[in-house]
Amino acid sequence: MSSAGNEPFSTAPTTIFAAFPAPPFSADATDIEVSGVSGVGGVAGVTADGAAWLASAGTYPRSTLAHWEERPDAPVVLPCGTAFDVVSAPAIFGRRMLDQLWDEGPGSGPVAVFRGRVLLFAASGTAQRLPSLLHWEEWGARAGDSRPPGAGHRADDDCGGRTGGIPPLLCHGTGDAVTVPALTGTDSCGEPFDNRWLVAPDTRHPWLPGPEVLLWAAVQAARAAVRISISRPQDQGAKVYDVSRRR
Repeated sequence: MSSAGNEPFSTAPTTIFAAFPAPPFSADATDIEVSGVSGVGGVAGVTADGAAWLASAGTYPRSTLAHWEERPDAPVVLPCGTAFDVVSAPAIFGRRMLDQLWDEGPGSGPVAVFRGRVLLFAASGTAQRLPSLLHWEEWGARAGDSRPPGAGHRADDDCGGRTGGIPPLLCHGTGDAVTVPALTGTDSCGEPFDNRWLVAPDTRHPWLPGPEVLLWAAVQAARAAVRISISRPQDQGAKVYDVSRRR
């Protein structure tokens, strides 16, 4: 376990991510638009390959795809733990994590906003491992808390340690399910949904960050929040995630 004088993940991002293969995206993306991805009115949508990947998480992928063919504007509940896990973060902190992943890290997998939280799609097993990593790195252990690290698969159970800067992170894995936004980014009238894809899936085999990468992003986002706490928050409406810069 790291000591108070040994800050975790203090090495340069290129060192941390050198072992990770480059993700298979090749287009530029904004928080509401992904160049080259099909959608309605220019708002981010999911490609056919991306929809096939999402549907593969369920027991009956053909039924899911048939439902989407009839109702592409409908959200769908999908199980976690097979094709992906999901880490759900509060909106502002989740956007800061996403910024760190794109600005200094290897990029991200698919990312969505749903009911005021940012859903970061992650490699299977992340939901089990991430809370333990946060606890191990002393980013949340409450004094006198004897519960095992990661109990309940909630990273926020471990808040209040050295910094207290990482807010509730809900980790959804095996046995859990999440509601994902509609395949299209707008309703039948062309109005953008509040629940939408920030980085829409566009391949059958997307690159997904693991627990170590998301731990790094959370730690960096917490530090960034401290640095900008006295400044006016940046407008996230036009944030661009340059996929071509992925490591």
